[in-house]
Amino acid sequence: MNSCHPLVKVPLEWTRKLSREEVNQLPVKRWNGPIRLIRTDAEAEEAVQLLAHESVLGFDTETRPSFRKGENYFPALLQLAGSETVFLFQLRAMEQFTPLAALLGNPEARKVGVGLDYDVRALQTLFPFEPRGFVDVGDVARRAAIASQGLRGLAAHLFGLRISKRAQCSNWDNAELKKFQLVYAATDAWISREIYLVMQEKGILPQPLNRTTPVAASRS
Repeated sequence: MNSCHPLVKVPLEWTRKLSREEVNQLPVKRWNGPIRLIRTDAEAEEAVQLLAHESVLGFDTETRPSFRKGENYFPALLQLAGSETVFLFQLRAMEQFTPLAALLGNPEARKVGVGLDYDVRALQTLFPFEPRGFVDVGDVARRAAIASQGLRGLAAHLFGLRISKRAQCSNWDNAELKKFQLVYAATDAWISREIYLVMQEKGILPQPLNRTTPVAASRS
């Protein structure tokens, strides 16, 4: 994983721990833009070609929850959020992972999210790849003394928004995913990208990029 060191002090309000009540009072925000569900190898190859033009990709995975000791499942969904569209790769339906492995190993394409070590190791049980270009914004937040390092805590601190947990424990291995699952999965990848971009804008990370879809203005 890439190591990115904060360059400046963060706003003081980001260093104060928010209570559960404060977070619950925040407005709920979700991705309301295009979502492309990828189910075949041909669709995956086309999607990777499109994503190769992006410099920053929001990254996340979803796995069927286990409720018994020793019960484990492969990742069912890989989410990659670009500037305009979120791509959801339904891994259980795919057989050829070479294009995804190349993208996940491309150091020029930043893959950004929270808890990346776990997600990457889980994906590597499904197909081999050498992870390059990954940045864990939770690690960056910890080094910058931001009070929250989780995805939902960072969304609350940085944007004053609440991200729903409704679909977190649903069955991601279902062949047909429900609309609320797709939106939940897309939102996690999208907000990961937004967190990375605002960290750049604030100087916590180097080389700020131009934003095409401001979080506070164009998504609801």
